Amino acid sequence: MKKYNQHMRRIFPPFEPDLPGLRRKRFRPVPFRTLAPNLVTLLALCAGLTAVRFAVENKLDWAVGCIVLAATLDGIDGRLARLIKGTSRFGAELDSLADFVNFGVAPGLMLYFWSLHDLKNVGWIVALLFAICAGLRLARFNVMLHDPTRPAWAANFFVGVPAPAGAIIGLLPLYIEFLDIPGVRFPALLTLLYTLAIALLMVSRLPVFSGKKVGTRVAPDMVLPVFVLVVAFFALLLSYPWEVLSVGTIMFLGSLPLSWFSYNRHLRRLALAHPAAPARPAAPVQVAPQPSPPTMPPDDERPARLN
Repeated sequence: MKKYNQHMRRIFPPFEPDLPGLRRKRFRPVPFRTLAPNLVTLLALCAGLTAVRFAVENKLDWAVGCIVLAATLDGIDGRLARLIKGTSRFGAELDSLADFVNFGVAPGLMLYFWSLHDLKNVGWIVALLFAICAGLRLARFNVMLHDPTRPAWAANFFVGVPAPAGAIIGLLPLYIEFLDIPGVRFPALLTLLYTLAIALLMVSRLPVFSGKKVGTRVAPDMVLPVFVLVVAFFALLLSYPWEVLSVGTIMFLGSLPLSWFSYNRHLRRLALAHPAAPARPAAPVQVAPQPSPPTMPPDDERPARLN
């Protein structure tokens, strides 16, 4: 039996051979600075999934609050990772997956459960398009991050409306509904057209102000005013959420033409600073002479074909 076991061990070696002197490879401990941004991303993902639950339960005001919380956490995790030097490839992929759920799937389902379901299959198709456009927008963003040909000033602009902003402004019909303004309503057809327009803005080539460099440096004499403004904004958001979100959405939509004009102004400056070089005449291409086809002998000199 012992010889049989030894023979089987030679044919099928164990997964973890217990050999003397062989040490198991140990992985290095992961520093906490790489875990902290991922924890914030997971909290944002939990908020987005909870928004879906509240939408199913017809608690749409709580669902909107979860989306706003997810967008706030999404703006924190990236800055936190860069601040404590905790960026990682894993964190970037996790952030993209969380953004697709939080700002693509969750808002689409919320709009469908609220109003688009009245249009049956057409409403569901538009909800699907909203989520798909958010996913395509995120995929394009990840690809363009590694584009070495982009100029430095182009980092101030997004290509298309970013997914978190698309989710916030896409829920404008809900804000108007919660404001309960007499005579102002979003019927199902208008909600469908508005949702489709926001989805197309996310996958468009429209330049949009990124705001990435906002808050990286604050002048010493502006520290206290910044604190006051941030506290006042969140106090207004908690006290008058639908008014603040509605005004913010309208201001964002109004800034899109300004972003387009600013981007084109940068392009004109770049064209003036680096004019295109005059086209040079193309060098003649030397073609190797082709061998002439062999000449056939006259009919009287050809050998007779044998039948």
